[in-house]
Amino acid sequence: MIVVAGEALIDLVPQEAGALAGLDPRRGGGPYNTAVALGRLGSPAAFCSRVSSDAFGEALLDGLREANVDVASVQRGTEPTTLAVASIGADGSARYSFYVEGTADRLFSAPDELPAGTTAVSFGTCSLILEPGASAYEELMRVASARGVFTALDPNIRSVLIADADAYRARFKSWLPSVSLLKLSEEDADWLGGTPREWLASGPAAVVVTRGGDGLTVFTRDGAEYAVPGERVDVVDTIGAGDTVNAALLHGLAARDALSATALAGLGADGWSELLRYAARAAAITCSRAGAEPPYAYEVGAF
Repeated sequence: MIVVAGEALIDLVPQEAGALAGLDPRRGGGPYNTAVALGRLGSPAAFCSRVSSDAFGEALLDGLREANVDVASVQRGTEPTTLAVASIGADGSARYSFYVEGTADRLFSAPDELPAGTTAVSFGTCSLILEPGASAYEELMRVASARGVFTALDPNIRSVLIADADAYRARFKSWLPSVSLLKLSEEDADWLGGTPREWLASGPAAVVVTRGGDGLTVFTRDGAEYAVPGERVDVVDTIGAGDTVNAALLHGLAARDALSATALAGLGADGWSELLRYAARAAAITCSRAGAEPPYAYEVGAF
C-alpha cells in the first residue's frame, strides 16, 4: 500500500483566453493527483488528508474512489475546500492563485497509525507550507521514516504561498534526513538554491529532477547520473504532469519491490532508465489533455 499524504483542492482551469473565460472546476492538488494516478496505474493506494464536507469535497472523494484509492484515512471538516485558479501560458505551463484561508485541508492532524501494509508514504506541495497542517504532515514524515517506511517528497514549490523563503528553504533541508526519494522540477531546484549532490548528502538515496519536455534525470548516492529524453506530445497544459511522474516512479519501484534505499542503490543504469522512461510516458499523456487527468495503466503500457 502506497499512502499519499497532502492536500486535495479544486483547480479552476480556463477554457479560453480571458481572466473570466469559462473557468472549469477540476479535482486537483499535487498529492491528490498523485494518489489518483497511482490508483489508475494499478497500485494499491490510500489517501491521507483532511477534506471538506462541502460539494467540492464530495467530488474529490468520488474521484479517489473511482480510481480505487482507499479513503479510510481521510479526515473531514465543515470548512470550505481550497481553490486554485490556474492561468495557462502559451507553452501549456500553469500558474496558480490560491484561496486557502480557513479551508479544511489546513486543519489536518497526524494520524496515530498508517494503514495496514503501508510500504511508502508520499508528501509534498501546499500541505507542507500551510500551517497548522504543515507541521502535522512533517510529523507524519518523520515518524514514518523513523519506522523504516519508504518516504517520497516532491516540494512542488508554490512561492506565492511562502511568506518567508529563507525559512522554507531551511525547513526543506531539515526534511531531507527523513526522505528516501526526492523528486523536483528544475524550477523548484533553482528556487531552493541547492544541488542534487548536496541534497543526497543529507539523506535521500536518489534525487529525480524533471526538465519539462527535455526529460528526467536521476542522481544517486553512489555518484551515478542517468537521464532520459521527454516523450513528444501536443501539450494542452502541464497540470498534474509532475504529480504523474511521482506516481509512475512509486508504481514502478513497487513493481520491482524496490521501495527501499538499498533497492534504489541496486537499480543501475538499465533499471533507472526503464523507470524514468515509464514516468516520461505517463507524464506526456497527462500533458496531452486538459487539467490533471493522469493515465490508466493500459494507456502507458506495462512497466
